[in-house]
Amino acid sequence: MKKNTNFLRIPMNRIFALILMDIMSIVVASFAAIFLRFEFSFKEIPQEYLDKYEFILPYTIALTLFFFLIWKLYKSVWRYASATELINIAFATSCAALAQVIFCYMTSRLMPRSYYVLYWFFLFAFTCMIRFSYRILRVLNSKRASIFSGNDKVDVMIIGAGAAANMIIKEIESSQYINLRVKCIIDDEVGCQGKLLRGIPIVGGRDKILDAVAEYGIDEIIFAIPSANHQVRKGILDICKETGCKLRAIPGTYQLINGEVSVSKLKEVEIEDLLGREAIKTNMDEIMGYVSGKVVMVTGGGGSIGSELCRQIACHQPRQLLILDIYENNAYDIQQELVRKYPKLDLVVLIASVRNTNRMEQIFENYHPDIVYHAAAHKHVPLMEVSPNEAVKNNVLGTWKVVQAADKWKVKRFVMISTDKAVNPTNIMGATKRICEMIVQTYNKHSDTEFVAVRFGNVLGSNGSVIPLFKKQIAEGGPVTVTDPSIIRYFMTIPEAVSLVLQAGAYARGGEIFVLDMGEPVKILDLAENLIKLSGYKVGEDIAIQFTGLRPGEKLYEEMLMAEEGMKETANKMIHIGQPIQIDEEKFMKQLEGLREYVVKEPDDIREYIKQIVPTYTPKGE
Repeated sequence: MKKNTNFLRIPMNRIFALILMDIMSIVVASFAAIFLRFEFSFKEIPQEYLDKYEFILPYTIALTLFFFLIWKLYKSVWRYASATELINIAFATSCAALAQVIFCYMTSRLMPRSYYVLYWFFLFAFTCMIRFSYRILRVLNSKRASIFSGNDKVDVMIIGAGAAANMIIKEIESSQYINLRVKCIIDDEVGCQGKLLRGIPIVGGRDKILDAVAEYGIDEIIFAIPSANHQVRKGILDICKETGCKLRAIPGTYQLINGEVSVSKLKEVEIEDLLGREAIKTNMDEIMGYVSGKVVMVTGGGGSIGSELCRQIACHQPRQLLILDIYENNAYDIQQELVRKYPKLDLVVLIASVRNTNRMEQIFENYHPDIVYHAAAHKHVPLMEVSPNEAVKNNVLGTWKVVQAADKWKVKRFVMISTDKAVNPTNIMGATKRICEMIVQTYNKHSDTEFVAVRFGNVLGSNGSVIPLFKKQIAEGGPVTVTDPSIIRYFMTIPEAVSLVLQAGAYARGGEIFVLDMGEPVKILDLAENLIKLSGYKVGEDIAIQFTGLRPGEKLYEEMLMAEEGMKETANKMIHIGQPIQIDEEKFMKQLEGLREYVVKEPDDIREYIKQIVPTYTPKGE
């Protein structure tokens, strides 16, 4: 049986000192109670009560120390004493006072009735004074140090006057290592305004943010409303970003529930906080139902989308998870992460190219995956415009080889990652993705495998996306480069993209193209300006924005569905299905065979060949 060593870890000299002070408190409280009962006159105290006092005092000391031990008054760290410790003191002293009454009745040495009440009062007061004095001295010392070293402190405004704000302020007050000083609080609740939270004034609602920043000289704003929905969050942060202050926020509600709210848990406010729409919600039970107990393969498993797919699949108990990637560094990173988090996961990491027919055949024959998520692809539009043949080899031929292997080895479901750039494409990357969609829909009609595609817009924070580029440019002092002031894009976060892919796997019946309702498109210029402001800089003064012109193959806006496809809702209102477009399958397969033979010759006119396969493809400039 394991011994509890917590008590032994507390320095014995401190415990001994506390016990001595408690004994003194008990003696003084007992005498003060009887002294007050007889109106502060020692002569007025009858001798019988003095005799009783001397008799019961040793037993009172023993009983009181016993109840102090029971209520753990010798285990608490008193420099961080809080309401919990105060409650423990109240219960301990009440039990001790009650025990004294019972002892007096049992030994027939009754004291005046008011004595027992006065004894409890004095004992409670002295015990609190002893235990809270250290914390009070720390607070006073902290305030004194704050006054004399005020220039070293960062003045902070907190948005929200709830439990999260209370925890943050409490930690700032009690720690000598946190370089923050809360000057004011903002809360839209009218009943809170004008009041104090832990001595900090609640100066008003969101309409007072700009004035309060100027009045109190605020350097940093902490958003402490973890339960706020996206509209509320965006509305407040839109005001905060105009202040030029650094912005940080509590990550989410579950941190508050788990008691994990602390200054160290604060995160930088990200640009996705300003998108102004709710995150997509998925039915995790549905996902669990078809992933659990299955052999799942993720191609391109080391990339932004692929690695997040692996993370979410890993926590749904697959029988085996296969990660396939050509880039060993990416594959190694996600492998090590999953090994740490899920030591019992049957994880296999394979270095392979989807363009290698024999390698794909070998992998499918050896592992027999039940579900395949195909995320391997070349995706950078400008780079693919310069090397269009590579886009065709990797995206089209690579997808075709994996699809053929999935069909041959009876994979249950095959989910391909597509893009909004496949709709009326103006670049080779989008055109190749459209061909991939056509491959998936064609094979679905003649295979036992359920082939589907998932189409979404730009992913915030993915490798090569615009946000990491902007952050790097801001860190270097600018300028931030935007191709065109009018360019707009649909955006989603990586977790949203992955949840869509997983949900599509649950909904798949074969042949569908799943599309996320991503709300209103966002201007890239607005993203750049907001990110500069969130970083605490002024647009045009601290960090400039430079317009560079549209890149090869880039268009001002993206579409999510071709007009012919139409839309059909699913059980998840954020996910829609585009109906398959009828194509001449025999002609398409002949064109695909021809493309495979032609592209390896490294032709200069591959775009012309692609236009014959994808009639909606219009290269930029034509």
